[in-house]
Amino acid sequence: MKTLPTIGVALLLLTAAYSCKDGSHDEAADVTSAESDATTESKTLALPVANGQALATSSAASTKNDNGRQFIRTADLKFKVDDVAQSTYAIESTVQKFGGIVTNTNLQSVISEHNETQVSPDSTLETTKYTVENSMTFRVPNRQLDTVVKAIAKQVDYLDFRVIKAEDASLQMLSNDMAQARNDAHKKRMENAIDKQPRKLNDIRTSENDLLNKQENADNTVVENLATRDKVAFSTVTLALYEKEKVKQELVANEKSVNAYRPHIGLQIWDSLKTGWFILEGILAFVAKLWSLILIALIGIFLFKKYGKKAAKPAI
Repeated sequence: MKTLPTIGVALLLLTAAYSCKDGSHDEAADVTSAESDATTESKTLALPVANGQALATSSAASTKNDNGRQFIRTADLKFKVDDVAQSTYAIESTVQKFGGIVTNTNLQSVISEHNETQVSPDSTLETTKYTVENSMTFRVPNRQLDTVVKAIAKQVDYLDFRVIKAEDASLQMLSNDMAQARNDAHKKRMENAIDKQPRKLNDIRTSENDLLNKQENADNTVVENLATRDKVAFSTVTLALYEKEKVKQELVANEKSVNAYRPHIGLQIWDSLKTGWFILEGILAFVAKLWSLILIALIGIFLFKKYGKKAAKPAI
């Protein structure tokens, strides 16, 4: 009789010890799991931005846990690449591959410094420092955003920042649907009231204007709802790409001054003498053209001297 209670007590003690052991084990496992999660989170937050690995963890871009909710996802990234032009072509191909469309791209070279150094009398060294940049915007299907962002990670040499937002639009879409239903119902009631009740022209005109305003509000609600659904269906991604500053040097020929083509002094004097002789020839030629007038003038002077003086003498 005494043996059974002793065995029962022993079993109870063993069960309690085993339970305590399991509880401590579970608690230790939870602590270890929590520490592991914290370490993982810390490592995730401390990912080096000098490569594309930071783009590979984008929980906001994933659609696995949406649970039927509607999210408007946007992404904004800026990073350095080895070659902006090549990376732009690769990103455009990736976007097209996953059913997206590029809505804007602006590839350009931004000059930061330009110098000219004369290295010889007829040549100049032009030094230009510039950076190739591209700002582009594209839209991809919502469920492909995470895949596209991870594909873009291959182009990243240094990540400046990555901002991905997921805004829950379920309530907004529900509100738009309800507003659309109310507007439709109200419009039908007004149409029935206008058709059934005979009224004066002014009353009909006022009712029609009210109906038109209600229809406009209904159309705006439909458009807003469609815009929201479009934002949900296609995510918008904005990228800013740049590469390391480059230096371009080019040796160019100097443009000769007008003085470089001036003749020497001896040729200038000879040209001046010839010009003076040409002027003298012109004067002589002009005088030769006036020979008849000169002849008449000389005859007039001769006649005046011969006969004019005699006629001018007083009679004695």
